[in-house]
This record gives sequence, structure tokens and C-alpha cells, in this order.
Amino acid sequence: MLSLTQLITEELAVPVQAGVSEFAAHIAAQFNGAARAVLFYGSCLRTEQLQGEMIDFYLIVSDYKTAYSKSWLATWNRRLPPNVFPFQHNGLIAKVAVLSESDFHDLNRPAASAVSVWARFAQPSRLVWCADETARHAAVIAISGAAPTLLNAALACVEREVDVLDLWQSGFQMTYSAELRAERNDRPSSVIAFDPERYGRFGIAALYHTSIASELRGDKILLLPDVDGRIAQEKNRWPGLRRRGKLLTIARLAKAAFTYAGGIDYLAWKINRHAGTHIIIRPWQRKWPLVAALFLVPKLLAKGAVR
Repeated sequence: MLSLTQLITEELAVPVQAGVSEFAAHIAAQFNGAARAVLFYGSCLRTEQLQGEMIDFYLIVSDYKTAYSKSWLATWNRRLPPNVFPFQHNGLIAKVAVLSESDFHDLNRPAASAVSVWARFAQPSRLVWCADETARHAAVIAISGAAPTLLNAALACVEREVDVLDLWQSGFQMTYSAELRAERNDRPSSVIAFDPERYGRFGIAALYHTSIASELRGDKILLLPDVDGRIAQEKNRWPGLRRRGKLLTIARLAKAAFTYAGGIDYLAWKINRHAGTHIIIRPWQRKWPLVAALFLVPKLLAKGAVR
């Protein structure tokens, strides 16, 4: 059986459409020589549909000071990571989140203040551009923390035994509840349904790295005696993660009003796509996106369009 780092290394290297790699190289060239890696993830990766869709990239940089010519962008990326920017290239559009190598490593681990990074990188991703082999290795090591962090959280809620795929679903449901999300309630199961065999293999490999002790018996995961009180520790941290996650979502939306050109239109597009709403952005909302976002979010919460 392959180890978790071996599985991640193989998955990151799976070829993607040529347009994606070209787009990634274009993005990397815009950051003053600080780019270390570009990772492709999300719905476009799963469906292989690019035209008319918003591609999701994470750009990993050596440090924020070098990456930006404007110091205030570096400051905000450090204080409230990530910064998010829109990009266009050869008829494709993308949303690019920027993290330093250090932040990317730390935000994929249990001590992270929010779930957003490790929840995403427990899912499939592709390394579509990297500066060198050192950067490639750093990306693998960083991502290797994501699946164990998610599954450890899910193990804390298991009664005694659980199927591997059910454990993944529980983990994704927990992370979705720790952010303001526009997706439907069936989103966690639909993510797993794209490639259940992958989640089975990664789940088994990741269990060797969880702090909550378990054992695989046939096709079931059995909890072992919790002699160190790890289950209680994991349960106790989740109320705080949920509160911080939702507050961070609002704070990042506010920051995007200044750093993301057309951010209010992207927000409306994403919510309409995932929640089936029909939000129309008016001219005054584009002129004052921060005010618009602050008015929009409570209305969406009341309607159940975001949770």
C-alpha cells in the first residue's frame, strides 16, 4: 500500500488540460519571482469543464514582501490570508488565492485557526506549475496534513465504527458548517461521489497520521480506546472553529472589496450557481462593494442561501 505522501505525489502529477498549465505559468510570472507553486483544485478539476467557469488556483509564494510591489497587499495577506485575485488568460478566467509556503504548510494542519485550506486540500488537487523540486516537495509535505486533519475531526464524532467513505462525508459536513457556504446540503456526498475509490485509498493512508487512534477491520474503521483524551480535545475545539470560520468568511469578503476587482459580481455568481438563487448586482453595489457585501450576507443567511 502506498503511503499518504506517495499518494499525494502521484495525484499532484496527474496531467491536466494544456490550457490550465499555461494559465498557471502566466499567473506565476506576475509575482516578482516569488512564485513557488500553483495548485489547481475545485469543481473545474472534478468536471474538466473550463470554458465559462471560474477556475480555482492557489498560488504559493516564498514570502509576501517579495511577491507584491504594494506593501499593503503584503500586510493584508499576512494578517488575513489568503489574498484573492481574478485573472484572465487565453479566454479562461480564474480565482487565485495567494499564500506563502509557511502559511500553506501551517493552514493544512490541526492548529490552523480555520478549516478553509485543509478542507480544500483534503480533496484532489494538481500541481500545475512549480519553481523547482524543492517547491514540489514542500507542496507535498504541506498537503499531507490536510486529510489527517479532516478525518481526525470526523473520528471524534464516531460512535464506535464507521465506513471510510462515511467518515469522509462526516468530515466534509463538519467543515462546511464551519464556513459561510452557498452549496446545497448534498454537496459533501457529491464531492466524494466524483471518485469514491480515491477517497477510500487516501482515507486508509491518512488514518495512520491521525491523533485519534483507530484500526481498519475489513471495510470498517473501529475506534480504539482513547487513553489520551484526544476525542474530547477535538470536540472541544469545534465550537470555536465554527465561530471563527464564519467571522473569517465575512472578514475576507470585506477585504476582497479592496483587493478583488469585480469581487461582488463573483460573490453573486458563486451563490447563484451553488444555491439556485437569482441575485442581481446593481450599479451602486459595484461602486460600494464593501457596503453591498455587508447588506447582502444577512439577507442570504435569512433566506438560507448561505449557511
